[in-house]
This record gives sequence, C-alpha cells and structure tokens, in this order.
Amino acid sequence: MTPPADKTILIVEDEALIRLSVTETLESAGFQVISAANADAALEALGDQPEVSVVFTDINMPGKMDGLDLAQFIHAKWPRIALMVTSGKMPPSVARDLPAGSQFFSKPYSYAELVEAIRKKTST
Repeated sequence: MTPPADKTILIVEDEALIRLSVTETLESAGFQVISAANADAALEALGDQPEVSVVFTDINMPGKMDGLDLAQFIHAKWPRIALMVTSGKMPPSVARDLPAGSQFFSKPYSYAELVEAIRKKTST
C-alpha cells in the first residue's frame, strides 16, 4: 500500500550514509521517501514527483545551488511544500535566511525529533 501523497518526503543530502540513514528512518516511520544527492537532482525529483509535501535538505552541498538557495527556490515555485533545513557547519542563526515557515535542525539532530517534526508538517 502506498502512503498518502501528503506523506511523501524528499531528502536532499550529499553524504550518502546520512541520506541512507535518514531515508530508512523515515520509511520505518511510514513515510514514502525520495532522496537526492544535490539540488539539481532534488529539482528534477520535484518535477517528477508532485506529491512531495516536505523537503528536508542539508545546506552545504556541491553544485550550483546550496540548501539555502534550494529552499528559497522551492518556496517560490512550490509554496505548499514544507521546508526543513539542516547543517553541521552553519550556526542556527542561519534560520533567519530561510523562507518563512521553514524549520532549521543543527547537526547532529535527533531522528525522533525529525520524525515528529515531519509528522506535524504532514498533518496540517
């Protein structure tokens, strides 16, 4: 059985082990997960998967766009998508640069807190 459309999450993380771990955690919590290693792949996935309701992205990624730029772009093009951003290198004050309504997680973050936050975003 496929989870409801509002339970589809896009994970954008360039570190493969973190991406896999977050994906497994969210799938175990009942979410359908799509993953991408960078912003370009994330945008392609969003074009192919209109049911994505939450994007959880790292800030520091290789490519033309980092996670902050990606969050701004998604907010402008798909304002219905909830945004969650994480970083182990950026201070929490970076949250002021995020689109309105976005949530920031400092690395390392608790998987339980992440799952709970995503549940709240997908239940509204």
